[in-house]
Amino acid sequence: MGISVRHLLGIEQLSPTDITTILDLAESYVDLNRQANKHSNVLAGLTQINMFFENSTRTQASFELAGKRLGADVMNMALGASSIKKGETLVDTALTLNAMNPDLLVMRHPQSGAVDLLSEKVNCAVLNAGDGRHEHPTQALLDALTIRRAKGRLHRLSVAICGDIAHSRVARSNIFLLNKMESRIRLIAPQTLLPSGIDKFGVEVFHDMNEGLKGVDVVMMLRLQRERMDGAFIPSEREYYHRWGLDVKKLANAKPDAIIMHPGPMNRGVEIDGDIADDVTRSVIQEQVEMGVAVRMAAMHLLADGLRTTKQGEATC
Repeated sequence: MGISVRHLLGIEQLSPTDITTILDLAESYVDLNRQANKHSNVLAGLTQINMFFENSTRTQASFELAGKRLGADVMNMALGASSIKKGETLVDTALTLNAMNPDLLVMRHPQSGAVDLLSEKVNCAVLNAGDGRHEHPTQALLDALTIRRAKGRLHRLSVAICGDIAHSRVARSNIFLLNKMESRIRLIAPQTLLPSGIDKFGVEVFHDMNEGLKGVDVVMMLRLQRERMDGAFIPSEREYYHRWGLDVKKLANAKPDAIIMHPGPMNRGVEIDGDIADDVTRSVIQEQVEMGVAVRMAAMHLLADGLRTTKQGEATC
């Protein structure tokens, strides 16, 4: 068992076999996480450093919990008081951290490509917890695990991704993953919230929710990322909800057993009706959170195995 990459920088670098390997291992960690004793020693003796240059309660907590349950020594960098605030470059920070001999580095950064740069400067395995508008690979993997458990497969499903596509690394990673698994992807958004070059993504594009949701198996809503907007992308929140927010009437266009997803945090009454978000017969939003811990455990487990194999090979040379 193993994957073909040394770092988890994005879904784009993963093969369908890599994706399936991660999800299959994550299934075993779902079971472990539901037991009274949730701990393993897979990462015993290894050090995990979490570097979050952007706030993220869910992702950081999930990675921290995943590392601790696998037995790693976990350190969260207090970036508000770090050398970055004093003008140190990311490369210098990477070199300093590398000198501490960590085994796993988890990083979220506002600049696209920052995680790739870090991976070139360190000897350990690097996991991308979100970089700019580029990718958020573990979110796409946990979404995939959630879908697979609910639908029994990932192949040849019809998935609608709705909302702020332009600013969403979650959408980008999900598009890569779902295309690799041969699912049909529909993007539903106003023109102002679609990225340039969308015609090259292998997706169908809709501007009307009712039309775009017809017959889909999965409805994935996205958060309006106002912190990344530098202009008037939507007329108003009220108008946005009227046209692109998920409510009972719009949802009726999807298949009767379609599941509802959202990466969180949600803006209720803007992107999604609160009653729909809380509907346990359709919504899998809480399951997504649970799957996140299991997927991150699986990803770190596999990267650590690859790291050990590499070090053993170097030792015998």
